[in-house]
Amino acid sequence: MKLLSTRAFLKTAGLITVGLVIAACGKKEEAAPAAQAPASAPPPPPPAKVVVVGTDAAYAPFELQNEKGEIVGLTIDVVNAIAKKAGFEVKFVNTPWEGIFNSLQQGDRDMLASSITITDERKQTMDFTNPYFDAFQLIAVKENSKVAKFDDLKKLKVGVQTGTTGDEVVTKLLGKNSTNVKRFESTPLALKELESGGVDAVVADNGVVINYVTNNPAAKFKTVSDKAFVPEQYGFAVKKGNTELLEKLNKGLAEIKADGTYDQIYAKYFGAAPAAAAPAASAASK
Repeated sequence: MKLLSTRAFLKTAGLITVGLVIAACGKKEEAAPAAQAPASAPPPPPPAKVVVVGTDAAYAPFELQNEKGEIVGLTIDVVNAIAKKAGFEVKFVNTPWEGIFNSLQQGDRDMLASSITITDERKQTMDFTNPYFDAFQLIAVKENSKVAKFDDLKKLKVGVQTGTTGDEVVTKLLGKNSTNVKRFESTPLALKELESGGVDAVVADNGVVINYVTNNPAAKFKTVSDKAFVPEQYGFAVKKGNTELLEKLNKGLAEIKADGTYDQIYAKYFGAAPAAAAPAASAASK
């Protein structure tokens, strides 16, 4: 038998070794399937949008603070019901009336819900929802007053809340520069002034006046209505062009009116649904 030379033997052994290594590597690659990436969890839903709502909480029974400091009232209940239907959260911020419109324009508030009357002048700088409350104004005087109509106020001292439509109509009646127009930060303050004799009458929201008179019998007030007062309506205000929020509010408002929620809220504060309560609870506006 012929023996291989040392060089031939090493060459042959080397080739065999390389072949085994290649074969082993091939088997290893075939045996190890590609690792699959773990299934990614679905992304969490985006956090609910919190809508910051400005309200002047000194206008019972629409917007006020209870004994715990919480902002409550008919307007607040309506906004909460709308938000629940529309799927967003709300945060109410007590905002003085005199600066409430600026807070919306500057972006500090997303919407305003504060018994705001829808007027053509206000529509120029903000957008309004459909109305959520029908309104007109009412005169409050002492029981022994001889005031029987709006014109009787021409020579009297009249209290109003600054910047309201009550302020506007009284200013128009008495004159722009009349010193008999007495302006206050809130309607309750004006009514307190009437109680102490500082003014002869107050022109304000019927709902607010009725609420005050009912809860302060010792003040001995009476109310006087006048057909000269033009019916008005409350709406929620949003920044000009904020159509997304406006559409949500209108949709939610329509739904709570359709399913009876609005009537329940109204009856909670005025004792009956709107149609039945209208003669006693019609309101004027800010």
